[in-house]
Amino acid sequence: MLKAKILFVGPSESGKSVLANFLSESTEGISSYVPTQGVRILEYEKPNMNGNSKGAGCRFELWDCGGDQKFETCWPALMKDSHGVVIVFNPELPSHLKEIEMWYSCFVQQQQLLDSQCLLIAHHKPGNAGDTENLSLASPLNKLKLIHSSLEEDPEDVRMEFVKYFKSIINLLNESRDREEMSIIT
Repeated sequence: MLKAKILFVGPSESGKSVLANFLSESTEGISSYVPTQGVRILEYEKPNMNGNSKGAGCRFELWDCGGDQKFETCWPALMKDSHGVVIVFNPELPSHLKEIEMWYSCFVQQQQLLDSQCLLIAHHKPGNAGDTENLSLASPLNKLKLIHSSLEEDPEDVRMEFVKYFKSIINLLNESRDREEMSIIT
C-alpha cells in the first residue's frame, strides 16, 4: 500500500483543521475554534484509489500544520518527505491573500515540489459564501489549481476535488516508484 504525506498549511483561522477533519472523517474538535499547536497528524486509508495493480490503495497522512509563524522553526521537520501541500486561506481576509505567497514559497518552492503537488483552497466559512469568481492571485499562485470550499453548501464537490488531487499525488508516487525500479533493473 502506498503512503502519501500531505501538508495542510496556511494562515491561522483559515479552516485547515476543519478540512482535514472532513476529509479524514474525523470528528475531533469540531465544536469550536482551537488553534493547532505545531502539527496534528490524521491518517486514513483510501482503498481502490491506486491507479494501477501495484497495491490495493493508499494510506494518507494529513499533516494539519498550525498557522502561527511562531512554529516556523519546526517547518523543515514537517516538510521532510512530504508529497503534497494544500494551502488553505480565507478569501474574505485580505491579509490571507498576502500571506499565502509566503506559505507557497516556504512549503512548495523551497521543497522544489511541482505546482501539480500543490492545491490552493479558498475556504469559505459558514455563512460567508463570498465571491468565488473575482479572486485575483499574484503570480505564481495564479498558476496553481484553486478550489473554493464551502462545507456548508457543497461538501461533496469539495470531497471530489480532493479525490482528484489525491489521485494526482498517487500517480506521481507510482511514476517515481516505477522510475526507481527501472533504474535498479538497468
